[in-house]
Amino acid sequence: MYRSFMLALSAFALAVPAHGAVTPLETRMMRTVDTEQERTLAMLEKWVNQNSGSLNVDGVTKVGEMLRGELEPLGFAVEWIDMKATGRAGHIVARHKGNGRGQRMLLIGHLDTVFEPDSPFQRWERKGNDGIGPGSGDDKGGMAVMIAALRAMKAAGTLKNADIEIVLTGDEEDTGSPVEVARRDLIAAGKRADVALDFEGLSRESGKDMGSTARRSSGSWTVTVTAKGGHSSGIFSPGAGDGAIYELARIIDTFRRELPEEKLTFNVGLIGGGDSARLDEGKIRLSATGKTNIIASTAVARGDLRAIDQAQIDRTRAKMRAIVAKPLSGASATIEFDEEGYPPMAPTAASAALLAKLNAVNADMGLPPMEPIDPLKRGAADISWVAKDVDAGINGLGAASRGSHAPGEAVDIASIWRQAKRAAILMSRLAAEKR
Repeated sequence: MYRSFMLALSAFALAVPAHGAVTPLETRMMRTVDTEQERTLAMLEKWVNQNSGSLNVDGVTKVGEMLRGELEPLGFAVEWIDMKATGRAGHIVARHKGNGRGQRMLLIGHLDTVFEPDSPFQRWERKGNDGIGPGSGDDKGGMAVMIAALRAMKAAGTLKNADIEIVLTGDEEDTGSPVEVARRDLIAAGKRADVALDFEGLSRESGKDMGSTARRSSGSWTVTVTAKGGHSSGIFSPGAGDGAIYELARIIDTFRRELPEEKLTFNVGLIGGGDSARLDEGKIRLSATGKTNIIASTAVARGDLRAIDQAQIDRTRAKMRAIVAKPLSGASATIEFDEEGYPPMAPTAASAALLAKLNAVNADMGLPPMEPIDPLKRGAADISWVAKDVDAGINGLGAASRGSHAPGEAVDIASIWRQAKRAAILMSRLAAEKR
């Protein structure tokens, strides 16, 4: 089913009119982006040089104030949503009131990075077409694209009629808890929107810009096995049973053999067992004790589950529960699913139509069409939180970069201008399109 949908989506997204020309107002937007290149780069450098690791509350707040300073002059009413209740800094929510007739747009980005204050990677450096620095691509480069596009719209007069709400989260890289509070304002904004545009990084394949209209979920599970302990000489006997580690091995191997299906992945990232096996509070470390001559009485495994839609999640979880419910002799097992992961952004006809509109922009700009990227090649993103309420969405409107989440992260500077022009024209057309 998904494969046939993707074939249809590809055909739809590529079947764009070859207009090959932009309007005078759109030409003005493109020129504005080019004229303001140095201004935009200076802004991005300032953001990058302010550390905003997800746990750096003060740093994320300062970057939020920098974004306020860019958005308010463009006519946005900017609100800071405090998130002390989740252990994080907060979010920017900015609203621009248009004429109420066009498509209501939700723009998504994030203020935080993975680089905390103790990281040695802290400063911006320009090397040719590369802008090297923490968050230069993910997602400060994306926010630079957003601001450059909005400035271009302002200069051309197309922003005044646009109904736009912007949510810049302060904890995309390390979401606060409880998640229902951390993503409350983003979800509420999604309920008000007709179209969601996420300014996470641009996907590229073989040198080609790609469109992203679907994202998989990201969730975690824990299997815990208990069994009868005893002397190892009795293993597999009716009285002793098979022990906890053999049972956990059976479960994991059965997952490997029986769960696979298209667009689904499930990884085992942590495992241990013995006479004792305990996870720490954060569930990222496991301590175990045991001896070779003792039958293991407990075993634990944690992993993730990534799926293309809720039906696939539900189906896979049911299979996992059924596998866990048939233990080997002398053992018992339970499986728990963490509920604070990212939901899926399932593919929809409305998102395919939105990509077709973006490809009409590409055709008019003289750029190649953007084919839909396989969601297996992208991770989870904040746009997934609004996918249930907004049928039409595109992810990856930010800048192209390499080495994200690692020292040496570098943004492709030329992609900032290309993406800003695309976004400005697309948003202007959406603003003029009747709801």
